[in-house]
Amino acid sequence: MSGFVDEAQIHVKAGNGGAGAVSFRREAHVARGGPDGGDGGHGGSVWLVADRDVASLLSFRDHPHRRAPSGGHGQGKKRHGASGADALVAVPEGTVVKDLDGAAVADLVVAGDRWLAARGGQRGRGNARFLSNRRRAPNFAEQGEVGEERWLDLELKLMADVALVGFPNAGKSTLISRISAAKPKIADYPFTTLEPHLGVVRTEDGEMVVADIPGLIEGASEGRGLGHRFLRHVERARALIVLLDLATADGTPPERQEEVLLAELGRYRPELLERPRLVVGSKADAAPDAVFGGQRISALTGVGLTPLVGRAMDLVRRARGAEPLPPEPVVHTPGPEGVSVERTPQGFRVLGRPAERAVAVNDLTNPQALEYVQGRLRRLGVDRALARAGAREGDVVTVGGFTFEYQPDTR
Repeated sequence: MSGFVDEAQIHVKAGNGGAGAVSFRREAHVARGGPDGGDGGHGGSVWLVADRDVASLLSFRDHPHRRAPSGGHGQGKKRHGASGADALVAVPEGTVVKDLDGAAVADLVVAGDRWLAARGGQRGRGNARFLSNRRRAPNFAEQGEVGEERWLDLELKLMADVALVGFPNAGKSTLISRISAAKPKIADYPFTTLEPHLGVVRTEDGEMVVADIPGLIEGASEGRGLGHRFLRHVERARALIVLLDLATADGTPPERQEEVLLAELGRYRPELLERPRLVVGSKADAAPDAVFGGQRISALTGVGLTPLVGRAMDLVRRARGAEPLPPEPVVHTPGPEGVSVERTPQGFRVLGRPAERAVAVNDLTNPQALEYVQGRLRRLGVDRALARAGAREGDVVTVGGFTFEYQPDTR
């Protein structure tokens, strides 16, 4: 079974908010005790967090579900429910999060980057919160808000210093096995490598991470062969080693191999052609008479490997020096929430979490709760927004899962 997975789906479910309590103070010698229902607890949220110690998306392949606990319910005597703890889900550095439509919603590049994948439901307030001069004995409380829930696609783009690029069976796996401790599968047929491998190369001058990218073929940028699945792993490499096979079975000359490989990289991401790169001829031991003017190596015999590692380390050192300081971890959170109105064939729909929450967590069959919700929507500006949108008396208005007839505010 493969130990490296670079594509996976995840289902995230945030915790529900706890319900507020309806309770009144009941003690001996205390007449007309006031409301003392406590609030519920907030539901826990689900965060995706980039973690340097996580190497792949393997943990999501067979177990994609991640959820956070719900908040506890409120009780009498103003006892509040406990809030659910946030669930922190570790993903590898370089993970791109997409919705099911394919749109990227977050890019977790640096260890510590985090993104709010599912927001926990807000707590429901107990009836003690609704005490006012006009409402001396509120007999209603809010239910907890339901936590967000959704499926997401995860894609991993490897964070490597150097990417090995070449045709299938060009000797990339053999090379990385000789210069690092990586142990990829090696055999004498195309597409032996079906997944990327990372190897750490250590020298007296430091260390670098080298990625063995599965072989590209002509048309890979349009999806032929293994296509985009592996081209994306080249995107974040600081430098490239283009490996040309000097002993191909079909006799393709090195110049033609280089032309095809660079063309595919350019069609996929034109900026890849601007990355520092080394062009190297491999399998020099099997083709000693091959015509090639560049550096020749043999991963089998070790010829040319030390100079190659030294040159690659120089490229990486210069690329690192040209980079800005490492960015601080980024926390991706939703922007400020508002309320808007859109016209529908049936009438009007009010959009926005504050308005939808106001009707979702209250019992609209309770006259006191209904009066509170009407005031809450008015304070959110829903009446003004409907009037600006052209709503008239009797028009159908939908908020969340509830439908009303519009009555203009005449005050």
